[in-house]
Amino acid sequence: MEQVLEVKGLKTYFYTEDGVAKSVDGVDFTLSKGKTLGIVGESGCGKSVTSLSVMRLVSEPAGKIVDGEILFNGDNLLAKTEKEMRDIRGNRISMIFQEPMTSLNPVFTVGNQINEVLKLHQGMTTKEATLKSIEMLKLVGIPLPEKRVHEYPHQLSGGMRQRVMIAMALACNPALLIADEPTTALDVTIQAQILELMKDLKERLGTAIMLVTHDLGVVAEVADEVMVMYAGRVVEHGAVREIFAKPMHPYTQGLLKSIPDISEEVEFLETIEGLVPNIYEMPAGCSFAPRCKHAMDACRERQPALTYDGGHKVRCFLYGDASEGEVG
Repeated sequence: MEQVLEVKGLKTYFYTEDGVAKSVDGVDFTLSKGKTLGIVGESGCGKSVTSLSVMRLVSEPAGKIVDGEILFNGDNLLAKTEKEMRDIRGNRISMIFQEPMTSLNPVFTVGNQINEVLKLHQGMTTKEATLKSIEMLKLVGIPLPEKRVHEYPHQLSGGMRQRVMIAMALACNPALLIADEPTTALDVTIQAQILELMKDLKERLGTAIMLVTHDLGVVAEVADEVMVMYAGRVVEHGAVREIFAKPMHPYTQGLLKSIPDISEEVEFLETIEGLVPNIYEMPAGCSFAPRCKHAMDACRERQPALTYDGGHKVRCFLYGDASEGEVG
């Protein structure tokens, strides 16, 4: 399987008046052609910062990628100049941002905005780009694309705006598509349509997809692998079926137990007690230890390493020797 993306030891920190926020602290993963990786976790766990790091869009000077490698088709993106990255963004790597209404420019038609991408990266004329834009709107299931291409974002529904964002992202046939909460704020019917569209496009175009979400239902629907993040680190990573059938990390178990099961009658849903730790005052050992009912002395003293079990990875002392962990 052709490997499109490999991230090694990625660390992205933010330097503020309150201290150093280690938003992404040593993340590793790979993504192959035609596969979807779902990245899940609570707000503030580092999902979106990971995706922005891959795009080299972390806000500077406060934010900085301090260590690691991001290999895209074998090339380290961290060694690229800003000009080289501009040629890659929107062309070989595209991103669907969280809120389409704020991502689309309200004073330009949707056709003009897709045209801009095609003229910049593909060297098309305005006429060629317009025809391609109509083709892309049709591809993502927007009715009457010849009419919609001349309309403004405010004239479209939320679902249609999200489809326009997908059309724009796929216009140059990227090898990698990063989708940051692509179904947030959409009703369930439109969500289902967008997810079905992403699956269909992945199969037809062979695009590798990095899906950032807090919705485990979305992951179960479209992803091949899932990476669970907590406080800037990967705590579990494996095939979707394996993790949903046999979650190993207590945090993953808690996330899955918090989802209602319509096949059973329950009086209340289980919750994960406590709060995400202050990013400026992280606990000395495992960052989940203060909320974990299985926490041991080792958990409060050392940071566990990722343990490998047939491709299923988990960062927990329940499955590895405490001596493998890192101090602090």
